[in-house]
Amino acid sequence: MPSRVFGANDRVRIGIAGINGRGQSHMNAYLGMKDVEVAYLIDPDSRLYKNRGKRVADKQDGKMPTCVQDIREALEDKNLDAVSVATCNHWHSLIGIWACQAGKDAYIEKPISHNIHEGRKLVEAAEKYNRIVQHGTQQRSSGGRAN
Repeated sequence: MPSRVFGANDRVRIGIAGINGRGQSHMNAYLGMKDVEVAYLIDPDSRLYKNRGKRVADKQDGKMPTCVQDIREALEDKNLDAVSVATCNHWHSLIGIWACQAGKDAYIEKPISHNIHEGRKLVEAAEKYNRIVQHGTQQRSSGGRAN
């Protein structure tokens, strides 16, 4: 359940964690959505900020995202609604748990976890904090036919 009720003119503010490789696909997808603002780009490699930030700003009427190295910095922003996680695999579950604890919804690439314990803790966090967490199983959720 969203932390606030969205009106017709509101936008979902999202942070993208991991902006190299698969994260660029996340950027392109969100930038193509009408009511979504890419508010944060999160990656330890600050050399990516200038190029990726400009790409986002060019599609958002000049609105530059905030670029940070530590996901926890973005999660502290009460105006951030959700995170999209395309980081290295070993961060997926932990970032998802942190997002839930911070009151954010999350989309997380596969694999969601390395083992059942990690996955269970993420499910428990989503339930405890009443958050939406979607796992990257595109072939199950897209409108196209399966291969």
